[in-house]
Amino acid sequence: MAAGKRAAAGPRSPVAMAQWKKKKGLRKRRGAVSQAHGSDSEDGEFEIQAEDDARARKRGPGQPLPSFPTSECTSDVELDTREMVRAQNKKKKKSGGFQSMGLSYLVFKGIMKKGYKVPTPIQRKTIPVILDGKDTVAMARTGSGKTACFLIPMFERLKTRSAQTGARALILSPTRELALQTMKFTKELGRFTGLKTALILGGDKMEDQFAALHENPDIIIATPGRLVHVAVEMNLKLHSVEYVVFDEADRLFEMGFAEQLQEIISRLPGGHQTVLFSATLPKLLVEFARAGLTEPVLIRLDVDAKLNEQLKTSFFLVREDTKAAVLLHLLRTVVRPQDQTVVFVATKHHAEYLQELLSTQRVSCTHIYSALDQTARKINLARFTHGKCSTLIVTDLAARGLDIPLLDNVINYSFPAKGKLFLHRVGRVARAGRSGTAYSLVSPDEVPYLLDLHLFVGRTLSLAPPNQEPTGAGSVDGVLGRVPQSVVDDEDGGLRAALEVSLELRSLGRVADNAQQQYVRSRPAPSPESIKRAKELDLVALGLHPLFSSGFEEEELQRLRLVDSIRQYRSRATIFEISASSQDLSSQVMRAKRQKDHRAITRFQQGRQERQEGPAGPAPACPTLQEEPPEKEEDAAESMEDVFTEVVGQKRPRPGPDGGAKRRREEARQRDQEFYIPYRPKDFDSERGLSVGSAAGAFEQQVAGAVLDLMGDESQNLTRGQQQLKWDRKKKRFVGQAGQDDKKKIKTESGRYISSSYRRDLYQKWKQKQKIDGRDSEEEGPSDRGGPPRRGGKRGRGQGASQPRAPSTPTGRVRSELKTKQQILKQRRRAQKLRFLQRGGLKQLSARNRRRAQELRLGAFGRGAPSRKGKMRKRM
Repeated sequence: MAAGKRAAAGPRSPVAMAQWKKKKGLRKRRGAVSQAHGSDSEDGEFEIQAEDDARARKRGPGQPLPSFPTSECTSDVELDTREMVRAQNKKKKKSGGFQSMGLSYLVFKGIMKKGYKVPTPIQRKTIPVILDGKDTVAMARTGSGKTACFLIPMFERLKTRSAQTGARALILSPTRELALQTMKFTKELGRFTGLKTALILGGDKMEDQFAALHENPDIIIATPGRLVHVAVEMNLKLHSVEYVVFDEADRLFEMGFAEQLQEIISRLPGGHQTVLFSATLPKLLVEFARAGLTEPVLIRLDVDAKLNEQLKTSFFLVREDTKAAVLLHLLRTVVRPQDQTVVFVATKHHAEYLQELLSTQRVSCTHIYSALDQTARKINLARFTHGKCSTLIVTDLAARGLDIPLLDNVINYSFPAKGKLFLHRVGRVARAGRSGTAYSLVSPDEVPYLLDLHLFVGRTLSLAPPNQEPTGAGSVDGVLGRVPQSVVDDEDGGLRAALEVSLELRSLGRVADNAQQQYVRSRPAPSPESIKRAKELDLVALGLHPLFSSGFEEEELQRLRLVDSIRQYRSRATIFEISASSQDLSSQVMRAKRQKDHRAITRFQQGRQERQEGPAGPAPACPTLQEEPPEKEEDAAESMEDVFTEVVGQKRPRPGPDGGAKRRREEARQRDQEFYIPYRPKDFDSERGLSVGSAAGAFEQQVAGAVLDLMGDESQNLTRGQQQLKWDRKKKRFVGQAGQDDKKKIKTESGRYISSSYRRDLYQKWKQKQKIDGRDSEEEGPSDRGGPPRRGGKRGRGQGASQPRAPSTPTGRVRSELKTKQQILKQRRRAQKLRFLQRGGLKQLSARNRRRAQELRLGAFGRGAPSRKGKMRKRM
């Protein structure tokens, strides 16, 4: 054995050496190939690796052989390998990123080019569900990447450009800015797929939108109103749409687009996939029954923590007339100069007024509202996005979905009436892991809405204590406090001076005040619980906000506290005791009444103090005051029974005002939480804020709608019913006169009646201008004829082209009666020449030539000499 080893260790022959080197090189190449495959899989490259030939040769007789694809494949010629690719990629990639979702290479390449490395939680949850073809309703907080959630499955489903099929995906957005942003993301994420996108927005030229739809796009991104208008004008068929997205679905269904949405949904085919996305969606899907969902999957993330952890909030209690001064102070002092800020206002009149007011104070700003021209909206938003101005004043138009990069602050000039609107407003900052700050100016009549917001979010409202020492910025988050009067006075002086100088500014201010009154009348009312709690809050004793107290010195703080104490002083004497001596009858009556009601006054003051301190604060214990009234009442009852032998009509002794409440609190503590069923769910306030349409839930809406109208039997009610009816001369009877029944309406193909203003024959005029016939358009629906489409249409001059050929007709080549473009142009030129001759055009032409020759003779050749001979005369 040793000899054998020595022989092996000895020198080899040249042939054996060559074979050994060949094997060694082959091993190296195989190792390099396997290492390259491993690195590709780590980097996220997608590939389908075939099985080795050796493994195929080792397949036993008992194992099944590879079979042909089943009938579920799309075609017999080209195999459907999508499921195979997805299954293979899911096997190989264990990272939980985009690699494990089974996406195609072009889609994944666009994701990597965009810069997305790891999917967000909502993307990890929803993308596999949508890829499986299920209807999905998804909710996640703002800035969590919901746009990519419906774009990536759309690219994976559509794959590549298809010029023959028509539009296969439809994305509906509530606002134009959100649709433009979705268009931008679609181009960036799908840059390698080659899919064509059409943008249908209100405010743009309809002729350009007709041309975009004639190019047969794969994806349509639109707002509902303009899409219905274009669909009715073009008689647009959406039978090829297989993927529908309702972006910001709750806003779409509560904006009053019910008529438009029903018309759009009625044009969609039966087997399409529907996806709904928003940051605020209710749990009851019955509110989205109109969307046509089929066995939907509900995915809700961050339901409890609706606000981002990186978002800091501050609330300032100010009067309505001092909001402009506080806003100016925030923009000048609190906000850093390099930061960008969005200011949300209630109406467009506020936006115009504040834009003019801040411009006079040399604050660079611009504004956006819905009634502004579309071109101006694009220009103003681009100025703010590119850093040309630092402040953007907007209405709630920009509260939904806009992703403005490098945005740091949001200021609520008008506090929102709904909690979910607050979430969308402050969701413009603290997106994708960045931090941000939201400042809210709260007037005294908006305090109930602030309490509603904290009920909806599930947080407790922190009130600034009246005697607070200067602290850092760490305790500013979520605190309601006052603004120092000195700050308001400093800024208010400059604003008043600007108002006195500018007449236009004063007129804008009056219009804004009138708009504020109309807004207050029309905004939804807060909940009764919040109104009751707002009355119990002692806002007079509210301290300074820590954001301002940290910027003042101690002497200044002492002065402000002294001013506050003087303002909070309340005299203990009533109006009957003013300028009255102790011997007066009014003074004696008030002293006796105060002494009699001493216990009730003490209990009221004690309860108010407990409410201000809250359940976590130290509640002063006064057992004597609570125990004295029952004992005294029992003594009085015993003394009455001792004096009288029989007491008639004696009432049962009732507990004191605090006794019943105390007993109820004890019973609540003694409840068995395992078996106790409350009359409302724990998330009642949250779901009430998320509901679509109104503050009431779906059940309350259904109950409110279930009303039985009875005919009144009094003369007043009978005349009122007759006034609501109108005589129809065509129908020969009285008909109901509702709000919009008197307007002219047209009946669509779905059988619904919509406003006749949607059809104005703009599409027909555009086709005549562009010389496009009806049969050239594939957007108007599938043709019933087989074979390629022919030129010409219903308005063709020849009637024989559209009629079927008789069996006895010879099968040879038949000359078409439809004219070509050259024949049409030739006929037009001939008709134009004939009209020219009929109007005496030759005489006019000869007279014009004579005048021109006379001018040339006078100006160029010899200055008027009539005698010119030879070549010069011929040239003339």
